[in-house]
Amino acid sequence: MPLIREMKGFPYKQLLLVGAIALSAIGVIAMQSGNLPGRQSSPLPQGSPSASEHAVAEENLPVLLTDPFLQLPTASSVTVVWFTEFRGTDHIVEYGDGLSVAAMTTQLSKVREDSDSQVQDRAYPELENRAIWRHEAVVTGLKGDERTTYRVTSNHANGSSVSSDFFTLSAAPTTGQPLKILLTSDHQLKPLTPANLQKVEETVGRVDAVFFAGDLVNIPDRASEWFDNAESLAFFQGLQGRAEYPLNKNGTTTTYTGGQLIQNAPLFPAIGNHEVMGRQSDEASLKAQYANTLPRDLVEKFYPAPGSSPASEDWIKDHSYNTDTYEEIFTLPTATLDDGSETSTYYATSFGDVRLVSLYVTQIWRSPDLSPETKGRYREKANSLNTPEDWGYGQHIFEDIREGSAQYQWLEKELASDAFKNAKYKVVMLHHPPHTLGSNIVPAFTDPVMIENRAENGALESVQYEYPPEEDYIIRDLVPLLEAADVQLVFYGHSHLWNRFVGATGMHFLESSNVGNSYGAHIGDNPRNVPSDQAVEAAGDLSPFNKRYAALDDPNGLTPVMPTIAPLEDEGGNPLPYIASNDVTSFSIFDTETGTVSSYYFDTREPDSAVVKFDEFSLGGL
Repeated sequence: MPLIREMKGFPYKQLLLVGAIALSAIGVIAMQSGNLPGRQSSPLPQGSPSASEHAVAEENLPVLLTDPFLQLPTASSVTVVWFTEFRGTDHIVEYGDGLSVAAMTTQLSKVREDSDSQVQDRAYPELENRAIWRHEAVVTGLKGDERTTYRVTSNHANGSSVSSDFFTLSAAPTTGQPLKILLTSDHQLKPLTPANLQKVEETVGRVDAVFFAGDLVNIPDRASEWFDNAESLAFFQGLQGRAEYPLNKNGTTTTYTGGQLIQNAPLFPAIGNHEVMGRQSDEASLKAQYANTLPRDLVEKFYPAPGSSPASEDWIKDHSYNTDTYEEIFTLPTATLDDGSETSTYYATSFGDVRLVSLYVTQIWRSPDLSPETKGRYREKANSLNTPEDWGYGQHIFEDIREGSAQYQWLEKELASDAFKNAKYKVVMLHHPPHTLGSNIVPAFTDPVMIENRAENGALESVQYEYPPEEDYIIRDLVPLLEAADVQLVFYGHSHLWNRFVGATGMHFLESSNVGNSYGAHIGDNPRNVPSDQAVEAAGDLSPFNKRYAALDDPNGLTPVMPTIAPLEDEGGNPLPYIASNDVTSFSIFDTETGTVSSYYFDTREPDSAVVKFDEFSLGGL
């Protein structure tokens, strides 16, 4: 019998681990005999029709919602994952010379659609749950320096089946193996994403891994943003070369497909603010639910748990925020904390010569607008002052990174481990920028300080928030820890631009998130939207704001590095130390053979133009 479970409300990651162990044993049997129990296995026929060709030949044939993609490579195995809209009877991975392994099936527990969803040939006039099935199989017996052909097949209850095209997989690379790793972030259904990813594949060919610094989608519980956006801008569509996005520039339309990247290379993401979902509701839109987060230490104040027992972890998540859909979609390395618990929201893993540390460093985004109608980063809405359960509580942080926090203590141990210290390349990935010319670096990454402004009679007139720059947890606590550990590269996103910096110890900071829909670089005559004397005066009922929010340049004191090869220029012909464009898209490739990080741009206004390498720097290595 195939191993199939519906997992709504169930701690299914633990079951996946048990299932993976069982499937690994099945894989050993399959490798010895070339068969799975109850199923004849055969060598992969290279001329077999693809899923799309099957669909033409036979009506009502099931389709794969995604191609397979790779997760959690080890020294001898890799995990293959794919999705369908049907549970099916069994799902398998065929690989190598006549080998196959069964997948374990689970259902995503929180994905939904609403009237803002864009799904081909489907409308969702009201908020509606959507049944999406995830299939995961562990392919074992692999060697890190060998690639194996594979495909997946899903069998429907009506007796029909659908198979993917053929791709290749491998175990985790061994040390010394040359790798090309894509550094990217902030895809978020942006219109230049398919062009960006198509140019990655055309320029580099098959990459060996994708390091993704957060903001994979916009609304994490909206299924179509992950799988089948009608405009072909969904997360998996672009990274699997399944997009068909018509980009119009200067009256010329060019259709871009994205790149077939994660079918052949493992994906290692970090959590951005757009992977965090707020309080669930049966009435509000998904966008409203996404933004409706509440600091977890306030849950029991406004939502006391039923009975006398303390609130459970699930109760607290349901009434504050969660990363459930993100965690259900991906199978990632885990971090073990001091209390024995495990998390995959941050983790560390070795991949060839690279030790990658992925951190959970992000916060809710709130508008900088000071108007009384805005639930913003600097103030609460005037009409909600009497209902504090409806407040936004400023740009509150989702996972603590200050010295002494659970994540910080885990990181201290990771940086002291042999796996980290002995790695040739030490890379730390997070979403929030330590240094940037973008807008999202202000105010400081710290807990909001609430100020209640009251009238003489005690009536609450306004609530505002300040963020003392000297208490920025990234700059005060995290960066010194990374510098002391000889980290070579800190990679991040969030502000939708490309820029880089070098710290006093030689540590490199790279923001390579521009795939279109940039919000500009705040340099020269383009200041950030920060509270000014005039804005505070216009707001009327606010006490003076902290005036130390930097309107220009990098607030944390570093000067951006000018691209070393071919920087873009402004209208006066002056070179620019950044790319912040809605026409020019960029990506970065880390080549472990040479120890270099190379950045490329492509001007979508000239679809026949070449991709340009505009910057390169070396990480060195031990």
